[in-house]
Amino acid sequence: MAVMPRLVVRNLAMSLDGYVAGPSQSLEHPLGVGGPPLHEWVFATRTGRRMIGEEGGSEDVDDAFLRRGHEGVGATVMGRNMFGPVRGPWPDDAWTGWWGDEPPYHHPVFVLTHYPRASIEMQGGTTFHFVTDGIEAALARAYDAANGADVRLGGGAATVQQYLRAALVDELHVAVVPVLLGGGERLFDDVDMHGYTCVEHVASPAVTHVRFVRT
Repeated sequence: MAVMPRLVVRNLAMSLDGYVAGPSQSLEHPLGVGGPPLHEWVFATRTGRRMIGEEGGSEDVDDAFLRRGHEGVGATVMGRNMFGPVRGPWPDDAWTGWWGDEPPYHHPVFVLTHYPRASIEMQGGTTFHFVTDGIEAALARAYDAANGADVRLGGGAATVQQYLRAALVDELHVAVVPVLLGGGERLFDDVDMHGYTCVEHVASPAVTHVRFVRT
């Protein structure tokens, strides 16, 4: 029997008080004010350091989860806030994401937005496509582009919430970081998670990995 492709959330860092980003995202604060500690564990790993062109890093449980996060994924869907700090109509084509000339995706990425924009082909196989007709249209295009592989859902919190409320997320992996942000973008506000079961719960000295699947 063929395995159906899934929509998966992986390695989504969240504070103990439920925030996946700090408040007031901007060019100077891409993760919001106070947000960077959520991701320090990523860049302590071998996989995380290789993503930014550096050597070294740990090869522990955190590294294993990061590595698994990319396996079997053929496309990504993300919200416009994750793509960048620009709001409203696109003023020009200058902004091409936070990740430089060669983003770490290496496959098609579908960005949810209210404002049309031409696709952007980057180095390394990443092409950003901008979708204006909703979350289901973006997911359909991503499944088609993934060609049988899974689709990964990026942030931000509002985007993940929309897909959770629509019961479209098949797997949710949250990395709970022992920090308190006190404000920002909360993940589980107004979201019913009763249809999900915890299938994995693993702690490292840096974070606790909790993985849910939709039942």
